Amino acid sequence: MLQVTFARLVIAGLLLLLATASQANNRYIVNHVYDGDTVELKNSTVKLKLRLTDIDAPERNQAYGQKSRRALTKLCKGDKIRVTAQIVGTDKYNRSLGKLKCNGVDAALYLVNHGLAWHNTKYSNNRATFNAHAIARQKKIGLWKEKKPMPPWAWRHSHTR
Repeated sequence: MLQVTFARLVIAGLLLLLATASQANNRYIVNHVYDGDTVELKNSTVKLKLRLTDIDAPERNQAYGQKSRRALTKLCKGDKIRVTAQIVGTDKYNRSLGKLKCNGVDAALYLVNHGLAWHNTKYSNNRATFNAHAIARQKKIGLWKEKKPMPPWAWRHSHTR
């Protein structure tokens, strides 16, 4: 009986340790903000480039590109910012794809709410981001103040390297 109780205690301890380790592995600091939808994250064991899902933000040289980048930097960089990431895959450029939360705020949704990114309908069916995009556009927030804002995918197509 004592052996069974001890074994259960050991198993419970191991499960707690694994849960803590997996939580710790998704906590990062934002090391660098490339643009409004791509950041470099690092923790004690790994450094990775994360492309935010659900959105496409203006490129850095595009109208609103720097504003989008600065907004993401302000939201997610700093000593007291708690950053979590949920990685869901990788893209064709070998970047990790996922959700980013900074102090509990969904970074992609934040940018769309402020008119600093498009909901990426080609790759996302996220209703919250879709609705935020429609509201920002209707209220002419951020890039939606422009008469015909150019989507990043169109801008990249016309500015090939």
